[in-house]
Amino acid sequence: MSNSSPEGSNVLYSEKLWPSASTWIWPIIISITAGIAVAPISSILGWVAGGVVLISLVAVFLLRVPTIEVTDALVTVGRATIERKYIGEVVGYRGDEAFKQRGQKLHGLAYMVLRGWIDGAVRMEVTDERDTTPYWLTSTRRPEELAAALSGVMFEFTDEGKAEAAKQEQSEDTSGE
Repeated sequence: MSNSSPEGSNVLYSEKLWPSASTWIWPIIISITAGIAVAPISSILGWVAGGVVLISLVAVFLLRVPTIEVTDALVTVGRATIERKYIGEVVGYRGDEAFKQRGQKLHGLAYMVLRGWIDGAVRMEVTDERDTTPYWLTSTRRPEELAAALSGVMFEFTDEGKAEAAKQEQSEDTSGE
């Protein structure tokens, strides 16, 4: 297996955002529902309908798995690709801060590939002045590795992260008195 993309650049990071185990319950529930809906007409037809729906949903789930790939020259997240020279500051997030990035701190024009079952997130600033997208935000199971591949840093090591931690520590000290 080669460690290079079709463009000939070395792959520095690669990840597929596979659905979690609990996500697979939905195709099962939907296919059972489809089978039960058709069963009054014909029980055999109900079994067939349920099976067809299950196979179709599983195929869709597997074919729509987004990929994150970082090479020497490009960054690909889902269906979008950008040249690395247009990636500015990169910050990785976990826990509460990742939750805030996906919610209250989210910019409406950001490009997002988010999966609710994945805790980590990485924010990549877009520096291309022709692009109106301020940044890309993607879910990732390994934000430390993705941020490092893009010469970024985790949130807790940024000035904002250190200030947030100090503020939180100060509020814990005051509430403990």
